Amino acid sequence: MRFFQTLTALLLPVAALAAKKPSGDRFKEYFSKQVSSAPIKFDDDLYKQLTTAPRDYSVAILLTALQARFGCQLCQEFQPEWETLAKSWTRGDKQGQSRLLFGTLDFKDGKATFQSMMLQTAPVLLLFQPTTGPNAKADPQPVRFDFNTGVNTADPIHAWISRLLPDSPHPPLVRPINYTRLIAGTTAVLGVITFASVAWPYVVPVAQSRNLWAALSLIAVLLFTSGQMFNHIRKVPYVTGDGKGGLTYFAGGFQNQFGMETQIVAAMYGVLAFATISLALKVPRMTSPKTQAVAVAVWGGVMFGMYSFLLSVFRIKNGGYPFYLPPF
Repeated sequence: MRFFQTLTALLLPVAALAAKKPSGDRFKEYFSKQVSSAPIKFDDDLYKQLTTAPRDYSVAILLTALQARFGCQLCQEFQPEWETLAKSWTRGDKQGQSRLLFGTLDFKDGKATFQSMMLQTAPVLLLFQPTTGPNAKADPQPVRFDFNTGVNTADPIHAWISRLLPDSPHPPLVRPINYTRLIAGTTAVLGVITFASVAWPYVVPVAQSRNLWAALSLIAVLLFTSGQMFNHIRKVPYVTGDGKGGLTYFAGGFQNQFGMETQIVAAMYGVLAFATISLALKVPRMTSPKTQAVAVAVWGGVMFGMYSFLLSVFRIKNGGYPFYLPPF
């Protein structure tokens, strides 16, 4: 009896060592699962099993909270990117030369892990580096990626993992073809081509209209000569008080102006331009001499009055200007 007890006691350590899988066997077993379905779905037991030292492989684990009741928008946005990275890396490293496992641990499957790490936010990305082998690191603790910078795409994560595993192969990040976007883009292009082919006979006469381009050019000239860009750059006030309970519409000096001032100047230039165009184009086409004489007098008076007002505004801007025209 004592002999069997002694033999049992001697065999217990051997049985324990046999029950514990070597690090290499653990990687082979779970890498085969990763090839068929990446990333690996973790729970508390699997997290502890794959992150326990010694290990001759690396593990990248995303701790997340995907359930709607947690309201983690970043978790929802980043999860497809994380799956794309895991699948892309695994497809590019089918032999497992980088010895890297990708895993996802959701809060509902890993409450004990979240509590042991005292995590209050998600997502959290941890990279456990090898503790044995040629690429072993002295510190067995994981490296944590900072999501506070607003990262929600796989590209910076791929660069981060590649930087931390410099001696391992780095398969490129290859995104799957987005057929929905491709079909939508093709449909939109075909729709534009169809619309252009149908509307072309109607659009060409409008696009070739000299009056249209003349009007657009005149509007652009009035906007830029009146100082509209100056207002956008300097963020000038619209009007200001004169200190007597009234309003000032024109700012003194050439380095200042108000928003209302720009509109008034543009209106003056517009009236002067319209009067000039009328005198040059419309009046000569009139057949009645009397009507023509009246039109010349009217448009001439408009030009004289507006130019008089323009000179008075210029004298406000430049107090030393000596010239003026009545009545202003």
